[in-house]
Amino acid sequence: MRKLKAAILGCTGAVGQQMIRVLEERGFPLAELRLLASSRSAGSKVLFNGSEITIEETTDQSFKGLDFVLGAVSNPLAKAYSKSIVDSGAVFIDNSSAFRMEADVPLVIPEINPEDAKLNHGIIANPNCSTIIALMALSGICRLSPIQSIVASTYQAVSGAGKEGMEELESQIDCYSSGKKIEPKVFPAQILSNAIPQIGSELENGYTTEEMKMQNEGRKILHLPEMKVCCTCVRVPVMRSHSISVEFVTRDPVSVEQARAAIASAPGCRMVDSIEGRNYPTPLDTTDQDLVYVGRLRRNLIDPERGLALWCCGDQIRKGAATNAVQIAQLLFC
Repeated sequence: MRKLKAAILGCTGAVGQQMIRVLEERGFPLAELRLLASSRSAGSKVLFNGSEITIEETTDQSFKGLDFVLGAVSNPLAKAYSKSIVDSGAVFIDNSSAFRMEADVPLVIPEINPEDAKLNHGIIANPNCSTIIALMALSGICRLSPIQSIVASTYQAVSGAGKEGMEELESQIDCYSSGKKIEPKVFPAQILSNAIPQIGSELENGYTTEEMKMQNEGRKILHLPEMKVCCTCVRVPVMRSHSISVEFVTRDPVSVEQARAAIASAPGCRMVDSIEGRNYPTPLDTTDQDLVYVGRLRRNLIDPERGLALWCCGDQIRKGAATNAVQIAQLLFC
């Protein structure tokens, strides 16, 4: 197998830094890794596989000769550099939401719809972190029966807002400990000792952009255009790893026992029967690893014939972002 040339666009953020570590952990066959960021970070050095790599300022010329680019930047920057990346002949695996709903851009979770990755025209989108974690938990059940509807409540860690979100929680902990006034900057309200039921901007239907991603992206990934999803997204004072309560209805009846076996055998999932006497995972159980943990599997009492309910947790920075992107690159090139 030939060694590949790749870049990470936005290498200094939480997801970009995790991408570096995941590439290293997985022994990705790289001849070259370019680390790209803004002019503020250019010249800094990062250790990768025992060697130092100097961060470069991103320009339209940064992508020549590359096989793929992992994107960990905002929507505007992803759009600004996408043409240069594609024109260079590289595949752009983008973690932003800029291209997710474009008809000719595959939206891929490798354990669920790997075949879609091959249909790319130079850009592949990484799904939203909560969408990845929820659909991973449901992936085994989807193989038994199509899912018709989902009611989900997400409990999202501050890592979902990047390094700034984690720093804000740490800062508020320090302020609380020292008796200083807490002044929110990243989140719309104090996050310490609180829960904020708003992630993303509110739409005309009363749902937020983050909440609608579960339906819109879920339909595309599962190839279920009629699937209905009602989602509420809540930011909680957890450092990393999202938790999601999922109630769902399948087209065909699926027993709790069948669902349990399907989840346990699904790639990338762990069915939790007992963790320190608990039949459910917590964010701390899933931090800094790539499996989605599933527990509290039970009948949905609203539709006891075809309905089920579960609780799942997954690391937002890893499987919810960086690892999923690296797995897409592995699908294409390894």
